[in-house]
Amino acid sequence: MLPLAQRHADLPSALWRRQAPSPLRHPRLIDLNTGLLARLGLDDRAWWQGPEALAMLSAAQGWPGVEPLAMKYGGHQFGGWNPDLGDGRGLLLGDGLAPDGSAFELHLKGAGPTPFSRMGDGRAVLRSCIREYLAGEALHALGVPTTRVAALAGSDEPVRRERMETAATVLRVAQSHIRFGHFEWLHHSGQTALLGQLADHVIARYYPHLSALPQRHSAFFSEVVTATARLMADWQRTGFAHGVMNTDNFSIVGETLDFGPYGFLETYDPYHICNHSDHNGRYAWYLQPSVGFWNLNALAHGLSPLIPVEALREALSLYEPTLIAHYDAGMNRRLGLDDVVSGDRELVQDWLALLQAAKADFNLSFRWLSSHALEQLQEQVMQRFPAEQERALAWLARYARRVQQAGCTDDLRQQAMKAVNPLYVLRNYLAEIAIKAAEHGDDVPLKRLLEVVRSPFEERAEWSAYAGEAPAWGRCLEISCSS
Repeated sequence: MLPLAQRHADLPSALWRRQAPSPLRHPRLIDLNTGLLARLGLDDRAWWQGPEALAMLSAAQGWPGVEPLAMKYGGHQFGGWNPDLGDGRGLLLGDGLAPDGSAFELHLKGAGPTPFSRMGDGRAVLRSCIREYLAGEALHALGVPTTRVAALAGSDEPVRRERMETAATVLRVAQSHIRFGHFEWLHHSGQTALLGQLADHVIARYYPHLSALPQRHSAFFSEVVTATARLMADWQRTGFAHGVMNTDNFSIVGETLDFGPYGFLETYDPYHICNHSDHNGRYAWYLQPSVGFWNLNALAHGLSPLIPVEALREALSLYEPTLIAHYDAGMNRRLGLDDVVSGDRELVQDWLALLQAAKADFNLSFRWLSSHALEQLQEQVMQRFPAEQERALAWLARYARRVQQAGCTDDLRQQAMKAVNPLYVLRNYLAEIAIKAAEHGDDVPLKRLLEVVRSPFEERAEWSAYAGEAPAWGRCLEISCSS
């Protein structure tokens, strides 16, 4: 088994605490993400199915040879500063290098109380662990940078949330678990002397090409700005709603981190709020790019002792053009266009406005465009958009001219679109079915759904039940932050 290090312990002890895990009662291995483990060089199947791995996954021990620790940070939560945050239910087991040279960290969520649990029990429930596992696999398959789950374990240990549930753990894999809130906490708590050490640690491990630059801290912040902008563009092009975009949930390397009440858009509604606790709609789907910029401004304030104000402003000015360029290119690919020319943004915006007016499914509408020749689309518009026929036909004519202008045959357009427009979307009702079955000891629906979301573009007859819109009962599910 690949040995791990604990490089986070090289940082000042203000940023972490040693913490032994608290074992789960009667644990069981539910699933291994064998593809991810193989990529990390951790694909010793016999070890993972043995007692030592189960002891680690059930929080009975840390990774062999490494002492686990809990990380300390703060964060802006729904706009308000909270200094009393940290790893309250998870432990950083250690870090390593994959065979391809990429850095990764292993973090065990649900490992029991830590000094930062704030009177909590330190546990994660099976429901939230399954949702995190599914989200990471779905986003990864869609090309969105994200943390992922390498293994899932359950137990019969009771945990009370809104109802009585059972405790579980996930072994989370990330490039880094360092958050915007780490830097914010050092700054707001007056420990500014430690900011440079943390920044240099992050640069050396995740941005090593910047290490020799005289203005390495400014260059580092610029890269965080552009990585975050691209991530926000990816969320918008895929219809992903995070739900809790607090600064302690934002990764310093631009990965999707900390899944709570997330969801993928179904009926296209830009004002969609996926978190029923977000009463003011701060994190509504259409506001995500603005919130990303707000969070970067909070990070800039945290880094202000290291970086001149003008350099911070210059870095922040990269956000909007980076986001727009990445989003425009991604949305054009969804329309089968491999470049962006004048007028394309309006073409995309008008298509989305049409979907909103028709209350059409976001992802399935793109898939519909990819599944028919342009001539057939003209015939079907009246059925697809009965109340918006004239508007839809006018848009379709503009789209056909743009495809012709691109010099793309209709067959190639359809092939290109099917490669980027998912047929299978991780809908909350599908996750709910898998969760309910797993809570009763049946892991088959979860394993099948994982297989589907890992191949969202590939049409298979046996997956037809996953391809449609949600049934009536599945369209009004409320998802909370509790886990």
